Amino acid sequence: MFEEYNKVQKAVLETTLELISEKELQATSMSLISKVSGISTGSIYHYFNSKEDIINELFKGIVKSQSDEVLEGFDSNEGLEVRFQGVWKNFIKFAMSYSRAFQFIEQYSFSPYITDEVKKKVNEDVWCNEVAKLYSKAIEQKLFIELEPKLMVQMHYGSMVYLLKSYFQGITDLTDDIIQTAIYACWNAARKKENEF
Repeated sequence: MFEEYNKVQKAVLETTLELISEKELQATSMSLISKVSGISTGSIYHYFNSKEDIINELFKGIVKSQSDEVLEGFDSNEGLEVRFQGVWKNFIKFAMSYSRAFQFIEQYSFSPYITDEVKKKVNEDVWCNEVAKLYSKAIEQKLFIELEPKLMVQMHYGSMVYLLKSYFQGITDLTDDIIQTAIYACWNAARKKENEF
């Protein structure tokens, strides 16, 4: 993650994510970020104007990494259901591989710490928009019920997030079979039934 950043920026972002996960945002100061990352405060201020600037860049960086992961293989020539499964498998894989990053997004997506400008930019580029196009095609092909595609994506997103939170709390074991069943349940819930044609 954060491969598009230089060495200093990457160290600062990774350290900030680690500290926020362990100590919460309020306890994460610039001096602490400097101490733990081994990057001088002068070097940090060369790239970031403030702690708020770091938090916003962290949010953008994580969302971009998540989008890249979720959309891997998305433009293939496979059928809609295969691509649907691929997207949600990738989503779960990202969350399980980068649990701190996933939990950061969940905690701070609607936080006042994230500026409106950053929220707007992220919402324009986020993976959900591309996935909504796939849902639109499924509606056009009469595979899905007629419902706003972005709303359907958000409904499925909510289901997957709840499942993942249950996994992180040790309540649910996310085996391949359980993941596949959950994804199939989402597809089946949106599917247009025979008598609805």
